[in-house]
Amino acid sequence: MQEQLVIFDLDGTLIDTIGDLAAAVEHALSVKGFPGHGIEEYRKMVGHGIRNLVTRALPEGVTQETVDSALGDFVEYYTSHIDVLSRPYPGIHELLLSLSSAGVKLAVASNKFQQGTEMLVSRFFPDVPFSRILGNAPGLPLKPDASVVRLAMEAAGTSWAVMVGDSATDIRTAHNAGIPVIAVTWGFRPREDFGEAEAIADTVSQLADMIEDYYPNFTE
Repeated sequence: MQEQLVIFDLDGTLIDTIGDLAAAVEHALSVKGFPGHGIEEYRKMVGHGIRNLVTRALPEGVTQETVDSALGDFVEYYTSHIDVLSRPYPGIHELLLSLSSAGVKLAVASNKFQQGTEMLVSRFFPDVPFSRILGNAPGLPLKPDASVVRLAMEAAGTSWAVMVGDSATDIRTAHNAGIPVIAVTWGFRPREDFGEAEAIADTVSQLADMIEDYYPNFTE
């Protein structure tokens, strides 16, 4: 029997990280004397990697040197404060353990930098045996490039998977890889962004049911 795999996005899907991300960018902006933004503005900025996040938060027209410097300030602050406000969404930890105990392979595919991705997964899900944890690493393109999906499937020993995410980027990633995607509405993007998703889950319970639709009885 082919291995069964669910690939999860991280920010906005498994963990609510917006508070710590916003605080880190606000810190980087304050160091440079630039004005900050509201939390709702940051919800629209995240999801495309930290360089893009910092660039979008900075005033238009700043130099690349300023972007690089602000990015360094962001990373230094964020890695020291990565779990101050961030928490898994209610029911997510239990879902991961249930899937794993049923024999379903699990992976993470995020546009967050690799170190931050690994830190959050180890902090909040130390007992979940992910087959692969993929973040933004040198030589690995950001989503919606399908490379992360292919690497996750290779690690799990399967040629088919289901992806779960909270953004149009995750939907495009899955479609680029030729696999279905379940969009979740508790993350950072509005429901109207999910028109191309095969399914949309409003609760973790609904997500569990939808995954079971793809993998009936999980291990049969």
